[in-house]
Amino acid sequence: MKFEGLKIGFAITGSHCTINEVTKIMKGLVDEGAEVTPIISYSVESMDTRFGKAEDWKLQFRQITQKEIIHTIPQAEPIGPKKMFDCVVIAPCTGNTLAKLANGIIDTPVLMAAKSHLRNQRPVVLAISSNDGLGLNARNIGTLLITKNVYLVPFGQDNPEDKANSLVAHMDKIPETILMAYAGRQIQPILVDYLGK
Repeated sequence: MKFEGLKIGFAITGSHCTINEVTKIMKGLVDEGAEVTPIISYSVESMDTRFGKAEDWKLQFRQITQKEIIHTIPQAEPIGPKKMFDCVVIAPCTGNTLAKLANGIIDTPVLMAAKSHLRNQRPVVLAISSNDGLGLNARNIGTLLITKNVYLVPFGQDNPEDKANSLVAHMDKIPETILMAYAGRQIQPILVDYLGK
């Protein structure tokens, strides 16, 4: 199995329309042998939306991973000192999380997980999902593209006609991005047509 022996922290932030898709990726990683621990933002922890209820999502994460969820900053802080993971994935990674990570603002469990993990010079993989990726967040994406040990899942414009600034990662490329990031390489190409795939 491709991910046998890899310990992955899988962090989920509040792009609620994308959670169902990344939950399938999480299951695929477990099925391929990874030991996956879910990490969730405050919005995923508590917010019910038209895409699902918080308690239902959390139940799915626990069932898939057979792990307790990291959902507080104190729970996330030991990730670095204890070297808990080989890789931390943030998927979906909202524009809010992108902006804070790019500017060193650590005020959620997901951001603490990334910061704590990066102290060990281990890979953090970002699968962006942001309505302003080509707007105010464009500079933050640029900052993270040149940040050591940060790797981006290939992304593209998901709806250029109606949401010209929106960018979404190809979530199906998360596993391949993890493997390449673990080897110290950025998957290429990064910019991939979203609609044509």
